[in-house]
Amino acid sequence: MSDTAPATPARAQPRGREDFRLFRPITTRWADNDAYGHVNNVVYYSWFDTAVNAYLIEQGGLDIERSATIGLVVETQCQYFAPLAFPQTIEAGLRVARLGGSSVRYEVGLFAQGAPQSAAHGHFVHVYVDRESRRPVPLPAALRAVLTPLL
Repeated sequence: MSDTAPATPARAQPRGREDFRLFRPITTRWADNDAYGHVNNVVYYSWFDTAVNAYLIEQGGLDIERSATIGLVVETQCQYFAPLAFPQTIEAGLRVARLGGSSVRYEVGLFAQGAPQSAAHGHFVHVYVDRESRRPVPLPAALRAVLTPLL
């Protein structure tokens, strides 16, 4: 047995804009602020979803009403570095960290408008499934085509 304590993992650091492939603006709302005067932590996850799904819809990779294949979130995580608050405009940086056979790991950085470092960043994983059976399916070619530029 060793008397040495396990190494403490390094604290995550904010990311720069260069780590992301695409940016989209997100307008904060009055209701996003909590009693402490900043955006509540749960709102950040909503912004992750908004950034990814808006991109997919706009690029033709997802039809939320008719696509036979849909993405279900199976994992999510966020790290916070600086507060954001209404009435700021947020810029969500987006990239795909992993494009698997039936899953995608999206990474999102949330930046105060014009800021060089993320106020928060995180990831979520979509597993793509058949809309009816909810069983995993291979990523459709159209979806893969709109995700590849974000790698």
